[in-house]
Amino acid sequence: MAETAPIRVLLVDDHQVVRRGLRTFLEVQDDIEVVGEAADGDEGVARVGELRPDVVLMDVKMPGTDGIEALRRLRDLGHPARVLIVTSFTEQRTVIPALRAGAAGYVYKDVDPDALADAIRSVHAGHVLLQPEIAGALLSDGGGGGTGRGPALTDREHEVLGLIADGRSNREIARALVLSEKTVKTHVSNILMKLDLADRTQAALWAVRHGLAG
Repeated sequence: MAETAPIRVLLVDDHQVVRRGLRTFLEVQDDIEVVGEAADGDEGVARVGELRPDVVLMDVKMPGTDGIEALRRLRDLGHPARVLIVTSFTEQRTVIPALRAGAAGYVYKDVDPDALADAIRSVHAGHVLLQPEIAGALLSDGGGGGTGRGPALTDREHEVLGLIADGRSNREIARALVLSEKTVKTHVSNILMKLDLADRTQAALWAVRHGLAG
């Protein structure tokens, strides 16, 4: 049986000691490979283009191009890498723009190392990582991207959206609702179109805002 390829990770942080610490821990994980580092957003965007990582661990506050602007540029360029924000900043004005710009998850620098590895695996699998306090910030902010309004969703689309907000992949949603994966993809596309949302992350934020998250 063929071995599964390791998750390719790029580290983007302006502090070398942080990058070194992350690399030291991640390199002992059998299923994670650190393929490169960058010290700011500009370099991070360039390295994503060169190295094609699966997951990017990115700080928010960096000199020059910060993490949020780098996220926007990666989104506009259409890079498929999933970005997990790893930062010491917890304020709403930092959390919410990062998620709206396309981050797949948000964890703090004091996160338990094993929890960080699990977070990398989770976002790589297509899940959206929303910690409880972040969900609370989104609820109090009252926004999650898109118009916040749109044509009414069907009951089935509400079910699918709730499972997206719970971090389920299309395969897991299909299994939970006894549907084909192709049908789930169609529902997800319809949800994004009806709510004027760009991706699953924005859909999850919309669901949190409207009380659909489990």
